[in-house]
Amino acid sequence: MQAPQEAELLRIFIGEDDKHNGRPLHEVIVREARQRGMAGATVLRGVLGFGAHSRMHTAKILRLSEDLPLVIEIVDHAERIEAFLPFLDKVIGEGMVTVEPVRVLTYRAPRKG
Repeated sequence: MQAPQEAELLRIFIGEDDKHNGRPLHEVIVREARQRGMAGATVLRGVLGFGAHSRMHTAKILRLSEDLPLVIEIVDHAERIEAFLPFLDKVIGEGMVTVEPVRVLTYRAPRKG
C-alpha cells in the first residue's frame, strides 16, 4: 500500500439510452477521460432507479428494462476533475453529477524479480 492521497470522486448519473452525436454517452465520457489521461473510470449499471421525472427504470420487468440507470465513477486529482466538468456540460443533456473529496489507498501486486 502506498501512502494515502487526497483526490476527488466524480460521479455521473445518466441513462443507458443517453446518446451524444449518436454514440452511447457513457462510452463518450469514458473515452474522453482516457484520452485526457485521467486515472481511471468505471461504468456501473443499475438494476433499479428513477430520476428527475420519477419514471421507474428496472431490470425486473421486461418492458421497463430499457434505459437502466448508469453511474460513471472517476477518481483523480481535484484539478483534473475540475478541468473535466466543462466537457460534461457539453455532452450531458439530462443527468446529475456529484463531486466529493476522497482519500485514496492504492494496492498493487509486488513486482516480480
